[in-house]
Amino acid sequence: MGLDILGAVIIGIVLLLLLLLKLKIPAFISLLIASIVTGLCAGLDGEAIIKTVQSGMGGTLGFVATVVGLGAIFGGILEKTNSAKIIAQKLISVTGEKRTPLAMMITGFLVAIPVFFDVGFIILFPVLHALHKKTGKSIVHYAIPLLAGLAVTHACIPPTPGPIAVAEIIGASLAWVIVLGVVIGIPMAYVGGILFGKYIGNKVDIQLTDNSDSDNYLSEFYHSFGRIIWIILLPIVLIVTGTLIKENYLSLGNASVNQFIELLGHPFTALIIANLLAWYLLGRSNGLTTEQLGEISSKSLHPAGIIILVTGAGGVYKQTLVDTGAGELLANSLQSWGLGIVFFAFLAALTVRVLQGSATVAMITAAGLVAPLLSSYNLSGGQLACLVIAISSGATAMSHLNDSGFWLVKEYLVLTEKQGLRIWTTASTIIGVTGGLLACIAFYLI
Repeated sequence: MGLDILGAVIIGIVLLLLLLLKLKIPAFISLLIASIVTGLCAGLDGEAIIKTVQSGMGGTLGFVATVVGLGAIFGGILEKTNSAKIIAQKLISVTGEKRTPLAMMITGFLVAIPVFFDVGFIILFPVLHALHKKTGKSIVHYAIPLLAGLAVTHACIPPTPGPIAVAEIIGASLAWVIVLGVVIGIPMAYVGGILFGKYIGNKVDIQLTDNSDSDNYLSEFYHSFGRIIWIILLPIVLIVTGTLIKENYLSLGNASVNQFIELLGHPFTALIIANLLAWYLLGRSNGLTTEQLGEISSKSLHPAGIIILVTGAGGVYKQTLVDTGAGELLANSLQSWGLGIVFFAFLAALTVRVLQGSATVAMITAAGLVAPLLSSYNLSGGQLACLVIAISSGATAMSHLNDSGFWLVKEYLVLTEKQGLRIWTTASTIIGVTGGLLACIAFYLI
């Protein structure tokens, strides 16, 4: 029976990769098909499979859809009010020209909290171009630190969709993920962005043609740096504080006050507050009308909808492995092979990432494989968060020709395919491997 279940899992994984890579079927549909076929091959009947699909989808999306939707609207308002550019200019003025790469890394780290990786890079590209023109240095000096900051936060720190989805699927606390995402994410970005960026920037001199619009970003300020930063950080602080109270690490002395702060610190409430502040303090005070803000909100939900559906399908895949007993079988195999679960989490995400390109699909697929194993382990909240970071790190590494992010970086920096592999594929791999190693170390120390 065990061999039959293992065969069903292998058939499902092979089918999933075939649908994604060869037939180019959307990830949402591919995950659902692979889940159904895995269930059938493992001996589930039709009625049981339908129940698995419903419970897996509903159980995952009840939380993820709300948080991802609120996060997308929040990021859309920040994008359209030039907040990212204001952060970049302020940090550059504080750090000075010699430390501009560090300023770009920090900018990417902060901007990607509410804004998607590709959007953050596109709206900050004029800043890179202006710095490149001013100093005459290879644009790689500034681009790699920025990209590293964007990539790390996008993969590891909620409320970006990837870590939210993974945390929900494996049952990790968002507060723990935020804390460890910052602690592990900073050295990830520094090693892959600052250290490697300096090295490769001295090796590869990429000079871009003039762009007259790139100097205009300095004149697009409408609100203060301090206002933007506290609006971005407020939901994170609320979520961490609420979780500390909920898990009895912190008490304000009064039960009613504790319950109220815990409510404010729930991701739903924290992001609603952040959206209202962004709506009025960044949007309306900037001259945007209610209709314009409504349009921004609607458009920002378009990419979020795809992520929500894929995440739901990942929940179905996880539930299929649970209901068929495959999760327990895999857990026993890992223990007999001596393969640690945190290393398995990293390796699973990295394998799917290399094969099909999408970091989000890699994270969700790996989370679906890891979640059924957890019943065989007695993991703390910190260890579960380490698994999230390990999965996120594996899904960040090896951005190459089948990843849309690779082509975005290549085209904007005017690289050849060989240069793209040498520069961005190497940088993303250094970032991911650094995160995977640190997650493994933290897993056994916590």
